[in-house]
Amino acid sequence: QVQLVESGGGLVQAGGSLRLSCAASGRTFSAYVMGWFRQAPGKEREFVGGISWRGANKYYADSVKGRFTISRDNAKNMVYLQMNSLKPEDTAVYYCAAAEAYGRDPRAYDYWGQGTQVAVSS
Repeated sequence: QVQLVESGGGLVQAGGSLRLSCAASGRTFSAYVMGWFRQAPGKEREFVGGISWRGANKYYADSVKGRFTISRDNAKNMVYLQMNSLKPEDTAVYYCAAAEAYGRDPRAYDYWGQGTQVAVSS
């Protein structure tokens, strides 16, 4: 069992930045691939980015590539999402999730946080 808690969301103007954090507890954090997903009202949950067990490999959705950076600190059981050049279309609830193997499909992830709201004003 892995428990995940996100933080760092908020309201920001277009072009601004936010850093989301996800704190993990429970089973060995480094045994999991970590992902960030988001869900806007009326839309399906979508993949934002993923990071491999030791952080060597990172993957991004095309919509955020070059603007968002995912990182992890296994010593602190933390994963982060640095979001720069934010756009109104980035507005959503952001979730971190843990999986035993990498994937972009939310169904591949076994554990989820409760989400943190990000709102970007134009």
